[in-house]
Amino acid sequence: MAPFTTRPELSGTFGAVSSTHWLGTSVGMSVLERGGNAFDAAVACGFTLQIVEPHLNGPGGEVPIILKSVGENEPVVICGQGVAPALASLDAFRALDLAMVPGTGLLPAVVPGAFDAWMLLLRDYGTLHLEDVLSYAIGYAEHGFPLLPRAVASIIPVEDLFRNEWPSSAEIWLPHNRVPKPGALMRTPAIAATYRRILAEAKAAGTDRIAQIEAARAAFYRGFVADAIDRFYRTAELFDTTGRRHGGLLRGDDLARWSATKEGTLSRTFRGLTVHKTGPWGQGPVFLQQLALLSHLDIERFDPSGAEFVHTVVESAKLCFADREVFYGDPNASQIPIQVLLSDDYARERVKLIASEASQELVASHLPGAEERLARIAARAGSEVAQGPGGGEVTFAAVPEIEGDTVHLDIADRFGNMISATPSGGWLQSSPVVPELGFPISTRAQMFWLDEGLPSTLRPGTRPRTTLTPTLVTRDGEGYLAIGTPGGDQQDQWPLTVFLRHVLHRQGLQHAIDAPMFHSKHWPGSFYPREYDLGRLLIEDRYSASTLASLRDKGHKLSVQDSWSLGRVCAVERSNGLLYGAATPRHMQSYAIVR
Repeated sequence: MAPFTTRPELSGTFGAVSSTHWLGTSVGMSVLERGGNAFDAAVACGFTLQIVEPHLNGPGGEVPIILKSVGENEPVVICGQGVAPALASLDAFRALDLAMVPGTGLLPAVVPGAFDAWMLLLRDYGTLHLEDVLSYAIGYAEHGFPLLPRAVASIIPVEDLFRNEWPSSAEIWLPHNRVPKPGALMRTPAIAATYRRILAEAKAAGTDRIAQIEAARAAFYRGFVADAIDRFYRTAELFDTTGRRHGGLLRGDDLARWSATKEGTLSRTFRGLTVHKTGPWGQGPVFLQQLALLSHLDIERFDPSGAEFVHTVVESAKLCFADREVFYGDPNASQIPIQVLLSDDYARERVKLIASEASQELVASHLPGAEERLARIAARAGSEVAQGPGGGEVTFAAVPEIEGDTVHLDIADRFGNMISATPSGGWLQSSPVVPELGFPISTRAQMFWLDEGLPSTLRPGTRPRTTLTPTLVTRDGEGYLAIGTPGGDQQDQWPLTVFLRHVLHRQGLQHAIDAPMFHSKHWPGSFYPREYDLGRLLIEDRYSASTLASLRDKGHKLSVQDSWSLGRVCAVERSNGLLYGAATPRHMQSYAIVR
């Protein structure tokens, strides 16, 4: 008897597109049907997701991309993660009497990296002109899109803030001076106007595809977009999470100095597959470290719906995420022992720490300096919940502490190309709209620490250690699987569980995604105010009563969640001459199309 799935196990030969919004997926398939390749489709889908999921990403956000082109032997990472401004120093924040980078407002802004990353992808791997891929997003911004209920839920807590303190945001997100209704037709014409102007400047460079793309990059990072950001961040002083008004540190020169880059992946072989992730400026190597540990634990022995499987995955995650806190950061600014962390020798030492009982502490690595660093991070994490910027005062939360989230897309085409991307940042609820452009800027600098001596310490011109982490898997040198999810610190938890179910237990993609999900909150969160809860395990109530009881007996502090509430995983696969696609039914917006 075939397993129950909420949607068919989709398969075909022409193309597979999966994303966190049905309109983004439809756009991606439309581009494939017009003759574009997977990379053209990804750019069009990515720009569309900026419009239709504005609470999860936007034009002022960032994106890490992993791709496998049939024209290259190895997968490639395109880093669209912008860096901290030149003015964003430890001294600058100390002068403001801040011990943590705020989660909202102007201060946590970094260079918006998504636009240049998409342009680099289109230039070097795509085939279509800029207008061909940007027209979809412009159309939805001009003519309207159905506003998701979760987008409305993001606007409601900041309604008064928008109306009283962030008027440029109120102008867009409080049409007719009120919160829009779920499902209402929403328009964002200011974004459309910005993209139309970029497109006009691109066309003015002539008819050559590459020349147009380069002109668009110049318009954004050295032209009118950068100028508008510079004016706003130089002059505005607006409320943020600290309960005070602050100006911004981002400048036009920061945008002009930065560009998206291509780099190699980090990878690990597992059961005949090679899993590729970004460098340690993202949390992706956690996935690889966890595979190393699980390789020594014979994880396939356990029933994927049973307590031993959940316990083993969670306990290995606790060790790997502790390493994330201590060692991960921009490798351009810090020496990071990433090859040691990914080695079998290191895994053999760490795996000895996994016991039959749930760990209730953060366990530092045996590598030099790890214990001291982890102790400092643990002491700082969550501290601003109880203490405000004056030291001992209760923080006045003028801006609600709402974590931004993310979108995701995976695409495979008939030519053999494959791509996985996790766009994020520029959330409508996290920073004020730049009035001349119609969109806010990423607040990703909140992921830096203001303590000295850590790889993730704030340094001007460096990348924050983000949670953004697409995954691409190759088999015999060819693209096999692209997978990912939104979800902050869950981004290397949910996809790993789906991957293990699919690879070790032969579950179809949709089956593996639909199965009950879980994740841990054991380590410091990446978002302000960096809270955590030792031993806490969130798990859907679709697990059996015996599994839940066994996990409690092992010492896990369970928070049983509603059915279908954890995870937003999307995936595409190429196997045995067929393409497959799947998307989570959770939150009723992700969708996959295969033909």
